[in-house]
Amino acid sequence: MKKRPLVFLVSTGALLGGIAIPAQADETASYAVETEVKLLSDQRTRGLSDSLNRPGAQLAVQFAHESGVIALAQLSTISNKVYTGSDGYNVLLATGWRFGDPDGWHYGVGVASELFPGAKFDAPYGFDASTGTPTHFRTTKYNSTYAVLELGWGALDARILTVLSKNYRGASTSGVCGQMLALSADPTKALDCYARGDHDSRGSWLADLDYKIPLDDKTTLKLHAGIQRIKNFKEANASDYSIGLLHKRWGFDWSAEYVMPKTRTRELFQVVDGDKIRAVDGNRLVLAVSRKF
Repeated sequence: MKKRPLVFLVSTGALLGGIAIPAQADETASYAVETEVKLLSDQRTRGLSDSLNRPGAQLAVQFAHESGVIALAQLSTISNKVYTGSDGYNVLLATGWRFGDPDGWHYGVGVASELFPGAKFDAPYGFDASTGTPTHFRTTKYNSTYAVLELGWGALDARILTVLSKNYRGASTSGVCGQMLALSADPTKALDCYARGDHDSRGSWLADLDYKIPLDDKTTLKLHAGIQRIKNFKEANASDYSIGLLHKRWGFDWSAEYVMPKTRTRELFQVVDGDKIRAVDGNRLVLAVSRKF
């Protein structure tokens, strides 16, 4: 079999927490701009580690106009082993419109693009069963585009994303089937994946549900549940759950969340790190501190 790089493709899959539509501007001003700097013990998206279980950082700038128009630009550190060949960061750009009562029913619609500078991988999108070798190699990038719908009532918020780009963070026949073939001791599932033909993952669905319970004027309990359903690749389907405490103190926002992702095919959520294979879908306590300006 022709040697190829081992790549991690779809486990960090959804990004709802990253593109949550910001709140509307204060009624006394026509617009508001807010900058947030955040440090985390593990950079997680949908419960799965973008930073290979290591610390990460984020810089976000949010704009909100009194009309309800919002925009977000966010820079996050990531692992170049999780996202093959990346420059060590990704960029999220989002815009949309939010309306309604923050204490009652509220709604939001928007679009978002996620960019992974330098990140790409080469993998086969075909397999010759007679010779036992992969065929038809192609280069795939992780860049993804989404349509976003938000619906909430008071402290309860739901968000749904659908993938508009051809692929969702590299999820394709070459990505999913190739990853399974590279890391699985039993190639049967990978060969079944290839047998379905060459597909992309446009039209995948991601969803999140968050509920925040105030404990006092500075502390909030946060409950979260999320799912991802990857079109044409049920092997990449996953869900995630978390429970956390959010606390404001000394001008900083502190959080501690216990994250519990549930994945279907373990090989898709593993990364080759030197002579070791590391999983990025383990349960983990994630600590974070942020400051807004």
